[in-house]
Amino acid sequence: MRMLAAERRDHLLELLAREGKVVAKDVAAELGISEDSVRRDLRDLAAEGLCQRVYGGALPASPAMAGYTERQSVAPGGKRRVAAAAVELIRPGGTLILDGGTTALAVAGLLPPDLDCTVITHSPTVVAALLEHPRAELFLLGGRVFKHSAVACGAAAVEAAQNVSADLCLLGVTGVHPEAGLTTGDADEAAMKRALSARAAETWILASAEKIGAASPFRVLPWDRVAGLITDADPAHPALERLTAAGVTVRQAR
Repeated sequence: MRMLAAERRDHLLELLAREGKVVAKDVAAELGISEDSVRRDLRDLAAEGLCQRVYGGALPASPAMAGYTERQSVAPGGKRRVAAAAVELIRPGGTLILDGGTTALAVAGLLPPDLDCTVITHSPTVVAALLEHPRAELFLLGGRVFKHSAVACGAAAVEAAQNVSADLCLLGVTGVHPEAGLTTGDADEAAMKRALSARAAETWILASAEKIGAASPFRVLPWDRVAGLITDADPAHPALERLTAAGVTVRQAR
């Protein structure tokens, strides 16, 4: 007897949790139903934010797709660990491009008070967090404000980014997946992240554990354009094992 729609839904969610992906043709063969039926189920799950549809199937959706205020309560300990590991990369007298988002805000909060540095950002919240930092020179890039992440995006912000340069860029994403790559939820935000990364000698990706193995709609950068990934995820996580095997440098945050 064929599965009911609710049973198929539970099966797909279980596959996503266990395997990290769903391949529509494989599920269709396993359950004896059409690929169209599987794709329809995946569309329904994607509409509820429970998966990210990709060609041929689906990947786990990122919890970081929630709004900025809501994301501040998601994995705060993990973000702090990632931020602490990222701060170790910042050199005295250096220039840092710091992305927006909640992990970047954690980085700003952990910058040592005696650190002499220049911080370039398109995030008003990051600037506000550093206003009392005694030795940080601040440059705020302006443009249309993308409220979801509390950052400036769009043509004006990209143009402003093209006129700066830095030693290091610390960039956040909402999804890190061996197949989907480094992703985020908005096309303009993805373009802004690329513009920021292009102006730094070295870019590191900040991603707490809940983002590993997840995917969002818009690709940010290929792996060969970044120095590595900073995460607190278990090194035995299947996605991290695949990335490490592919030559991606992973800096473990503890």
